[in-house]
Amino acid sequence: MEPSQIQERLIERGYDIGVRGADGDVGAETIAAVVSFQRANGLVPDGIAGPLTIAALSRDKDPPLVAEPRVPNWIVLARADLGTLEGVGESNNPRVISYFVDAGFSGVKEDAVAWCAAFVGAQLKRAGIRPSLSLAARSYERWGVGIQAPAFGCVATKRRGGSSWQGHVGFVVGANDKKVFLLSGNQDDAVSIATYPRAEFTAFRWPSEVPLTQNVLPKTIAGARAAGREV
Repeated sequence: MEPSQIQERLIERGYDIGVRGADGDVGAETIAAVVSFQRANGLVPDGIAGPLTIAALSRDKDPPLVAEPRVPNWIVLARADLGTLEGVGESNNPRVISYFVDAGFSGVKEDAVAWCAAFVGAQLKRAGIRPSLSLAARSYERWGVGIQAPAFGCVATKRRGGSSWQGHVGFVVGANDKKVFLLSGNQDDAVSIATYPRAEFTAFRWPSEVPLTQNVLPKTIAGARAAGREV
């Protein structure tokens, strides 16, 4: 199988291999997609498309979508923090400060610092997954492996306002043609599930060390907030 054919098969299965698509040039994003595919199919995750990997890519169909997904452990942890609020006035909620600590930024002592990336990083770290090691929300645009469409539990980044670099990040827990439901922190100063226009999203990423699961995403979530402040 030619490199471009391997890339085409990866794209068919939902992996994002970069803006150039199936051009036959095997770069870092293609290798990351191969590794993730190998893990999902019980193969040695070496990033090399050998005979077993090619055989798995050559199968006509992937397993059917699972209507009731197995909840990733980082989502279980994130859900447990729903309702966490920033401290009132000059006070600081120790729970929010713990997100900075667990994400690798123990020097941050105030919850007034934007904390959506700290929240995501903390939940990933607690689940045994290496985060982006940055407090910039859009640092997650290059983290893990790219996927073409939102998947239950994936990390999603979005633009914020008209800025070329500011953004917001969280975990996808639902989506439809127009909206994405994001579980994250710093949404109106709280951990919540909020809805955002799908057109605002810049990337959907999956942990490279975890098999990509095929799950049906809820199209609506009762009680989700309309998009609010993300600072």
